[in-house]
Amino acid sequence: MDDLILRLEDLRIEFQTPEGTVKAANGVSLALKRGRTLALTGESGAGKSSVGLAVLGLLAHPGRVAGGGIHYNGRDLLALSTEEMRRVRGREIAIVFQDPATGLNPVLTVGEQVEEIITTHLDLPKREAKKRCLEVLAQVGLPEPEQVAKRYPFHLSGGMAQRVMIAIATALNPSVLIADEPTSALDVTVQAGILDDLARLQQQHGTSILLITHDLGVVAQMADDVAVMYAGSIVETGAVRELFQRPRHPYTWALLASRPRLDAEARQRLPAIRGNPPNLAELPAECAYVPRCPKATTLCRTEPAPALEELEPRHLAACYNPVYHAEAPAAGQQYAEA
Repeated sequence: MDDLILRLEDLRIEFQTPEGTVKAANGVSLALKRGRTLALTGESGAGKSSVGLAVLGLLAHPGRVAGGGIHYNGRDLLALSTEEMRRVRGREIAIVFQDPATGLNPVLTVGEQVEEIITTHLDLPKREAKKRCLEVLAQVGLPEPEQVAKRYPFHLSGGMAQRVMIAIATALNPSVLIADEPTSALDVTVQAGILDDLARLQQQHGTSILLITHDLGVVAQMADDVAVMYAGSIVETGAVRELFQRPRHPYTWALLASRPRLDAEARQRLPAIRGNPPNLAELPAECAYVPRCPKATTLCRTEPAPALEELEPRHLAACYNPVYHAEAPAAGQQYAEA
């Protein structure tokens, strides 16, 4: 347990709405190791971002943590006071939001926003804070940091704005960085640069990263371990290479099979996952993937949703009828071998 820096145990997150109780996280357990990257992946609406926000106590009303635990370096974050949590947020655990347009203050310059996070947590004179500001802007690959610091967010391109968000999040060298879809709104070239920046910062400072993404290519490139989330629950976890080579849950298998392949024939149609994810306000007692699962049996339809079970060393899946094929989907093999 000493190598774990962040541990979520049976985390349950609820949103009270007029349509009912939305269960964004339904017993989520995760373990992030020191200096490593854990990817949390799945379709949009699975509850991934809610998990990231809950770690920092940033769930917007009417969201709330309904149960479970969030432990950082042996401390239960849910038991901390507002002031204690404020000291953790940004200094020890930081977050990069998905959309820099909403994460940056439009009426403050870039320099003012970076300096604010520094002076909030460190007793530094303004001159030293400004020097540190320029250093972190340079570290994330922004050219002419002195000029960038004077600009307002609307002067920046999408890639530059996202780099500023990373600069703010890493200005204090936090132990844990939560990256919530950090490249989803960027083109492929800029995306590659952002991912390289995150990898370099992790190497330099030993940062542990919780990477929230729906892009399996990003997972293969960045992560050491991966947890697949579906309808508020974790359905499979394991080391990235092992999980991509031998996915055991039918949902993971279907995600990998639906990815484009470089060796596919021209105009070949990609296999799609039939149906839609369930309404999180109306989750069934049985496995939520049953209506879309080609391997569902009577047991799947009549028994409560299965718990995660270790099928191979450090490889867990929540399935009564896991996949046993010797070969993973070709797209998964490509990622695992890359």
